[in-house]
Amino acid sequence: MPVEIGAARPSDLPALKDMIEGAYRGDHARMGWTHEADLVGGERIEPEELVTLFADPNVAIFVARQGADIVGCVTVTDNGALAYLGLLCVDPPFQSAGLGSRLLTTAETLCGHLGSQAIEMTVIENRTELIAWYERAGYVRTGERRPFPVAQPVPLHFVVLEKRLASA
Repeated sequence: MPVEIGAARPSDLPALKDMIEGAYRGDHARMGWTHEADLVGGERIEPEELVTLFADPNVAIFVARQGADIVGCVTVTDNGALAYLGLLCVDPPFQSAGLGSRLLTTAETLCGHLGSQAIEMTVIENRTELIAWYERAGYVRTGERRPFPVAQPVPLHFVVLEKRLASA
Protein backbone atom coordinates (compact mmCIF):
# COMPACT_ATOMS: atom_id res chain seq x y z
CA MET A 1 0.00 0.00 0.00
CA PRO A 2 1.49 3.40 -0.94
CA VAL A 3 2.41 6.04 1.62
CA GLU A 4 0.86 9.43 0.88
CA ILE A 5 1.81 12.78 2.39
CA GLY A 6 -0.75 15.47 3.15
CA ALA A 7 -1.85 18.07 5.64
CA ALA A 8 -2.74 16.86 9.12
CA ARG A 9 -6.39 16.96 10.17
CA PRO A 10 -7.73 17.58 13.70
CA SER A 11 -8.80 13.94 13.91
CA ASP A 12 -5.17 12.90 13.30
CA LEU A 13 -3.80 14.39 16.50
CA PRO A 14 -4.15 11.36 18.85
CA ALA A 15 -2.56 8.96 16.33
CA LEU A 16 0.06 11.58 15.44
CA LYS A 17 1.02 11.91 19.11
CA ASP A 18 1.42 8.13 19.39
CA MET A 19 3.53 7.94 16.24
CA ILE A 20 5.82 10.78 17.39
CA GLU A 21 6.40 9.11 20.76
CA GLY A 22 7.13 5.77 19.08
CA ALA A 23 9.57 7.32 16.63
CA TYR A 24 11.57 9.29 19.21
CA ARG A 25 11.32 7.51 22.55
CA GLY A 26 11.06 4.10 24.17
CA ASP A 27 11.64 0.58 22.93
CA HIS A 28 9.67 1.05 19.70
CA ALA A 29 12.02 3.88 18.72
CA ARG A 30 15.03 1.60 19.23
CA MET A 31 13.82 -0.44 16.24
CA GLY A 32 14.85 2.48 14.00
CA TRP A 33 18.23 3.74 12.87
CA THR A 34 17.99 7.03 14.77
CA HIS A 35 16.14 7.96 17.94
CA GLU A 36 16.38 9.82 21.24
CA ALA A 37 15.39 6.83 23.37
CA ASP A 38 18.82 6.44 24.96
CA LEU A 39 19.33 10.18 25.47
CA VAL A 40 16.04 11.58 26.73
CA GLY A 41 13.24 10.12 28.82
CA GLY A 42 9.61 11.10 29.15
CA GLU A 43 7.22 12.42 26.55
CA ARG A 44 8.55 13.92 23.32
CA ILE A 45 5.53 16.18 22.97
CA GLU A 46 2.56 16.76 25.24
CA PRO A 47 -0.91 16.48 23.72
CA GLU A 48 -1.54 20.18 24.45
CA GLU A 49 1.62 21.17 22.58
CA LEU A 50 0.45 19.27 19.53
CA VAL A 51 -2.96 20.95 19.69
CA THR A 52 -1.26 24.35 19.99
CA LEU A 53 0.96 23.63 16.98
CA PHE A 54 -2.04 22.52 14.94
CA ALA A 55 -3.98 25.66 15.84
CA ASP A 56 -1.11 28.04 15.01
CA PRO A 57 -1.73 29.64 11.60
CA ASN A 58 2.04 29.93 11.05
CA VAL A 59 2.59 26.18 11.48
CA ALA A 60 1.93 23.51 8.86
CA ILE A 61 1.88 19.87 9.92
CA PHE A 62 2.26 17.23 7.24
CA VAL A 63 1.61 13.57 7.91
CA ALA A 64 2.58 10.49 5.97
CA ARG A 65 -0.21 7.91 5.80
CA GLN A 66 -0.34 4.32 4.81
CA GLY A 67 -4.04 3.67 4.62
CA ALA A 68 -5.49 4.92 7.90
CA ASP A 69 -2.16 4.74 9.76
CA ILE A 70 0.10 7.74 10.32
CA VAL A 71 3.69 6.64 9.73
CA GLY A 72 5.59 9.94 9.60
CA CYS A 73 5.34 13.69 10.02
CA VAL A 74 7.08 17.02 9.71
CA THR A 75 6.22 20.58 10.78
CA VAL A 76 7.12 23.90 9.18
CA THR A 77 6.87 27.18 11.05
CA ASP A 78 6.65 30.23 8.82
CA ASN A 79 8.94 32.82 10.39
CA GLY A 80 9.34 34.85 7.22
CA ALA A 81 12.80 34.68 5.66
CA LEU A 82 13.96 31.89 8.00
CA ALA A 83 11.47 29.03 8.35
CA TYR A 84 11.78 26.43 11.11
CA LEU A 85 11.56 22.71 10.40
CA GLY A 86 10.59 20.43 13.27
CA LEU A 87 9.26 17.05 14.30
CA LEU A 88 10.57 15.27 11.23
CA CYS A 89 10.11 11.64 12.16
CA VAL A 90 9.19 8.31 10.64
CA ASP A 91 7.77 5.28 12.42
CA PRO A 92 10.72 2.84 12.73
CA PRO A 93 9.26 0.06 10.53
CA PHE A 94 9.00 2.64 7.70
CA GLN A 95 12.51 4.07 8.09
CA SER A 96 15.29 3.58 5.53
CA ALA A 97 12.85 3.53 2.60
CA GLY A 98 13.04 7.21 1.59
CA LEU A 99 10.02 8.46 3.53
CA GLY A 100 12.09 10.86 5.64
CA SER A 101 13.54 12.35 2.45
CA ARG A 102 10.05 12.72 0.99
CA LEU A 103 8.84 14.51 4.13
CA LEU A 104 11.90 16.77 4.06
CA THR A 105 11.27 17.64 0.40
CA THR A 106 7.62 18.38 1.19
CA ALA A 107 8.68 20.79 3.94
CA GLU A 108 11.33 22.46 1.77
CA THR A 109 8.84 22.91 -1.08
CA LEU A 110 6.38 24.60 1.27
CA CYS A 111 9.13 26.90 2.56
CA GLY A 112 9.91 27.90 -1.02
CA HIS A 113 6.24 28.70 -1.66
CA LEU A 114 6.16 30.76 1.54
CA GLY A 115 9.05 32.86 0.26
CA SER A 116 11.50 31.69 2.91
CA GLN A 117 15.15 32.20 2.07
CA ALA A 118 16.39 29.45 4.38
CA ILE A 119 15.28 26.71 6.73
CA GLU A 120 16.59 26.25 10.25
CA MET A 121 16.34 23.23 12.52
CA THR A 122 17.82 22.03 15.78
CA VAL A 123 19.09 18.50 16.47
CA ILE A 124 20.47 17.09 19.70
CA GLU A 125 24.23 17.19 19.13
CA ASN A 126 24.68 13.58 20.28
CA ARG A 127 22.58 12.34 17.32
CA THR A 128 25.56 12.25 14.99
CA GLU A 129 24.02 9.85 12.43
CA LEU A 130 20.98 12.10 12.07
CA ILE A 131 23.09 15.25 11.75
CA ALA A 132 25.13 13.51 9.03
CA TRP A 133 21.88 12.61 7.21
CA TYR A 134 20.78 16.25 7.24
CA GLU A 135 24.22 17.35 6.06
CA ARG A 136 23.94 14.97 3.10
CA ALA A 137 20.61 16.69 2.35
CA GLY A 138 22.36 20.09 2.16
CA TYR A 139 22.00 21.39 5.71
CA VAL A 140 25.04 22.97 7.34
CA ARG A 141 25.93 23.62 10.94
CA THR A 142 25.72 27.30 11.79
CA GLY A 143 28.13 26.93 14.72
CA GLU A 144 25.38 27.85 17.16
CA ARG A 145 24.52 25.57 20.11
CA ARG A 146 21.36 25.94 22.14
CA PRO A 147 20.58 24.34 25.51
CA PHE A 148 18.06 21.50 25.61
CA PRO A 149 14.88 22.93 27.15
CA VAL A 150 14.34 20.20 29.76
CA ALA A 151 16.96 19.34 32.37
CA GLN A 152 18.48 15.88 31.85
CA PRO A 153 20.86 13.83 34.05
CA VAL A 154 23.54 14.54 31.44
CA PRO A 155 23.09 18.07 30.02
CA LEU A 156 22.16 18.11 26.34
CA HIS A 157 22.51 20.74 23.66
CA PHE A 158 21.13 21.29 20.20
CA VAL A 159 23.20 22.12 17.16
CA VAL A 160 21.57 24.51 14.73
CA LEU A 161 21.47 23.45 11.10
CA GLU A 162 20.44 25.66 8.20
CA LYS A 163 19.82 25.25 4.49
CA ARG A 164 19.62 28.09 2.02
CA LEU A 165 16.82 27.59 -0.47
CA ALA A 166 17.51 27.60 -4.20
CA SER A 167 15.25 30.60 -4.79
CA ALA A 168 17.13 32.65 -2.18
